[in-house]
Amino acid sequence: MHAIPVPTVPRFLKTPDAAVHLGLSARTLEKHRCYGTGPTYHKLGGRIVYAIDDLNAWAEIGRRHSTSDPGEGTVHPARPVRR
Repeated sequence: MHAIPVPTVPRFLKTPDAAVHLGLSARTLEKHRCYGTGPTYHKLGGRIVYAIDDLNAWAEIGRRHSTSDPGEGTVHPARPVRR
């Protein structure tokens, strides 16, 4: 008997797919990575990948319920952060 392959859900996404997941351009996500303002990423060999849970957690930081809701954090723009 042949086993029917079970479809797997990807755990990691490359930059272009991660950008689509977040609704950003790949270039914006690359800038976030360079400036340290983006989601956590993994470097596997020479490849940069993002765990889907990390992407969702980073997007969750910017969640607001109204314009007066201060939220729990800030998703910074893709530029150097002044300290």
